[in-house]
Amino acid sequence: MPRQTMFRLRPRRGGRPGGAPRRALAPLVAGATYARLLHLLVGWIFAGVILMIYPGTYDKTLGTILVQAVSLDVVLLVLVALVPAVRRAEGVQARLLLVPDREEDIGVEPSRTWTDRRRTAGWLVGRVALGSAVGFAIVLGLAPAFDLLTGPDALRYLPLAPLLAFGYGWLAVWAGRLQLAMAARLLGPSPAERLAEAELRAERLLERNRLARELHDSIGHALTVTVLQAGAAREVGDAAFVAKALEVIEETGRQAMEDLERTLVLLRETPAGAAGGAATEQPGVEQLPALFDTARAAGNPVEARIEVPTGALPGVLSRESYRIVQEGVTNALKYAPGEPVDVRIAVRDGRLELRCANRLAPAAGRGTPRRGGKGLRGIRERATLLGGEATAGPSADGDGAWVLDVRLPLRLGS
Repeated sequence: MPRQTMFRLRPRRGGRPGGAPRRALAPLVAGATYARLLHLLVGWIFAGVILMIYPGTYDKTLGTILVQAVSLDVVLLVLVALVPAVRRAEGVQARLLLVPDREEDIGVEPSRTWTDRRRTAGWLVGRVALGSAVGFAIVLGLAPAFDLLTGPDALRYLPLAPLLAFGYGWLAVWAGRLQLAMAARLLGPSPAERLAEAELRAERLLERNRLARELHDSIGHALTVTVLQAGAAREVGDAAFVAKALEVIEETGRQAMEDLERTLVLLRETPAGAAGGAATEQPGVEQLPALFDTARAAGNPVEARIEVPTGALPGVLSRESYRIVQEGVTNALKYAPGEPVDVRIAVRDGRLELRCANRLAPAAGRGTPRRGGKGLRGIRERATLLGGEATAGPSADGDGAWVLDVRLPLRLGS
């Protein structure tokens, strides 16, 4: 018996029967449409009340009355907009009734500047004007329609009732959307506020990146030293060497824990003194000798020369210099274990010069991967933020050394 193949036909997207009518009718039964209509009618009611209580309407044409009433509306709304709390009240009301996709598009802060008051006045006038237009359109259109549908020829005009309801429904939909767009533009954050918010987000991002670099440098250094010490202790097997290696591992781990605790203090936004002095002290150039001792204990001879007068470096520059040298030494331990490391730190011509050099390990190409490492990117980022520059790569002298050169201005921002 021949095998039969069954095919299932799938309707194409957007081609389902009744799809277009459903899309046309869905906004008419949405709760947001009627909440926005209520918001519109509040503005119309305000204009109607002013029109009813406006004095001196006798013996005047309707056009004159409307012009004078509108002028009074505008004056009253502008005066009301001068009250800072009005902007907040209008923002809260707009969030509740206009149902924005994102609540933050409509602000709920009081007016702080004259620009805020002008935008609030524009919003109040626009809200009342649009609400009045929609309200009068509904009344002026429904009155004759009601007369037709209740008159002697009502059956003849009865088929027009669904079309009339559909038209007025979509009038409410589009008017509500226009009102929402006005609210987002006039009650939303001003360009200056958006710029300040963007700057705040950028500052927070930079702070997170700085904390990430702190963790990478401190924890990466600690893990590198720990792995090297543990491996050397296993290979040598000498009791005295093992004891010294364990001492170095203990001290390195303690320092890493302090760095981690300090970073967590910053992440939690804890007051500076809440975690104790040890957790909040920032390592600086003065702590570099201890760093070099750790590297020597890990098997890399370190020759260091620090020509920096006491107190010559600002706190942030001293801290960042420590992290830069720490990353340079860590790279030497990682990529050139056992090789001598030469560190030079000096103040010359109004800038701080840092140089960390080490011979490459015997295995060819061991130093090359450092070009794209996170540690070197972190060093360049630190240098750039401080207004300096950093370079890293094989020595131009062709002596087989890897050299990290960093130059930072003593005056930040210069």
